[in-house]
Amino acid sequence: MGLMAVSQRAAEVVAAAIAEEQAEAPIALWIEVTGSTGDQWTYDVYLQELAMASGADAIVEVGDLVVVIPAASIEALRDATLDVGDDGDLVIENPNAPTRQSDLPEFGPEALTSDLARRVDSILQEQVNPAIAAHGGYAELVGVVDEVAYVLMGGGCQGCGLASATLTQGIAVAIRDAVPEIRDVVDVTNHAAGNNPYYQPEKK
Repeated sequence: MGLMAVSQRAAEVVAAAIAEEQAEAPIALWIEVTGSTGDQWTYDVYLQELAMASGADAIVEVGDLVVVIPAASIEALRDATLDVGDDGDLVIENPNAPTRQSDLPEFGPEALTSDLARRVDSILQEQVNPAIAAHGGYAELVGVVDEVAYVLMGGGCQGCGLASATLTQGIAVAIRDAVPEIRDVVDVTNHAAGNNPYYQPEKK
């Protein structure tokens, strides 16, 4: 699996947009996964200074164009392609899809009673939930199977366009830091069922 590809047509469209910015500092195209609707990821595509990228972000270079993929979006965008549609707008062709309920493993009793599961649950209860309670949300461990933690988000987190970023940037990091044996954290929440499923955060 490789990083995201950018077609020549898309690179030319973006390069023209960057030229219009007439910015003094180097500008990059940022592509970020903001959540999901049904079986499709939702995205935020925007121009921002290259200097804002961190060491964990992925960098894709196409000629003079630099594309930044935030660390939390790398896996969801692997092997995807940024292209130009028939209407002239940028489109993302992505072979990846959000986790579906049918893709989930069987959760036996040990999924919640194993040492790994207890340690992950402790992090959720003691660190994560107090932090997101102010937003009316909570995170609940569904189970740990094959060193993968499956987390359900509810309350204010469910249906929020920020939920994907909350999980990958906050909850997943907290879990992995405290329980390094966990190799992945999967959000099993159906965000489309929340009260605010189509909220898109504004870029600052």
